[in-house]
Amino acid sequence: MSMRRPMRVSGLYNSKRGEFCKLIYVHRSSNGASCVNGEPVNITLRRAGEAAPPGSDFRIVISPDMKYETGDFLSVHFGVNSGETMLKIEPGNMISVVCPGFIGASARLDVFRPISTGVLTVSDRGYAGERSDTAGPALEDLASIVGAVVKRRDIVPDEMDIISRKLVEWSDSDALELILTTGGTGLSLRDVTPEALMSIGGRVAPGFGEAMRARSMYYTPRGCLGRGIAVTRGKTLIIAFPGSERAVRQCFEAIAPALRHGVEILNGRDADCGGH
Repeated sequence: MSMRRPMRVSGLYNSKRGEFCKLIYVHRSSNGASCVNGEPVNITLRRAGEAAPPGSDFRIVISPDMKYETGDFLSVHFGVNSGETMLKIEPGNMISVVCPGFIGASARLDVFRPISTGVLTVSDRGYAGERSDTAGPALEDLASIVGAVVKRRDIVPDEMDIISRKLVEWSDSDALELILTTGGTGLSLRDVTPEALMSIGGRVAPGFGEAMRARSMYYTPRGCLGRGIAVTRGKTLIIAFPGSERAVRQCFEAIAPALRHGVEILNGRDADCGGH
C-alpha cells in the first residue's frame, strides 16, 4: 500500500460572526438540522484557496489537494481519545452531520466512499404485522456511522429459502457491498438465519460472530446462546445480528471499528481506507 500524505482541516470559519475557531462541536438538532456548538447553521466545505460557497454560515476549510465527491463521507479524528466524527458531503458542498463529535483545526480527515447496504429483518411476527420492527431501523441508523447508505430494506418470515433468495438477490443482482440481517439467530427451531447465510455464502468471517458474542456475554451470560455469524458472497459481506434492538446496538458497537475496513478489503479498496 502506498503511503499517503495526511489530510487535515486547514481552518474553521464562522462567517456569521466573522471569526475563526480552533475547536467546534458538531451535532444534529431534534429535527435533524446540522449544528455547530449548539447553533443551527448551514455548514459548507471548501478547499484552501477556493472561494467560499454561497449560503454558508460555517465553513470547514480542508487541504487544497484533497479529493472528494458528493455522497462521500468525511471521518474526522481529533486527538487520541476523541472518537470519530462523521460528516456527509451533500450537493453544493453542503455538509450534514452523521455522527456528532469534535472538529479542531489541524484535525486529521479521511474520505470514505459510501457503502451500498441492505438491512433485512427476519421475523415471523414482524412479517405478519403483529410486532413493530425496531431492530431493523436501529441497524439502518447505526450503519450510517461507518458511511453505509441503505439501498434495500425488507422484512421476511423465518423461512430459510425466502431468506436465502433475498440475500442472493441483494448480493448478485443489486451488487450491495454490505447486508445486515437482524433476527433468527437464537436456538429456536424457527431460527434459521445462520443456516441461510451458510447456504449462500462463500467464506465465513468468524471474527464478527465471536466479537458479538463476547460483547453480549458482557451484559448477560445468555449471550453465548447467540448464533450470529458473518459470511461473504462474492464482494458482499453479510452479517447476522440478534433480533432485539438492544442486542443489535450492543453487537454493532463491538464490530463497528473493523466493519468498514472489512468491506473495503473485500472490494479491493483497502488502499482507500485512510489511517492504516
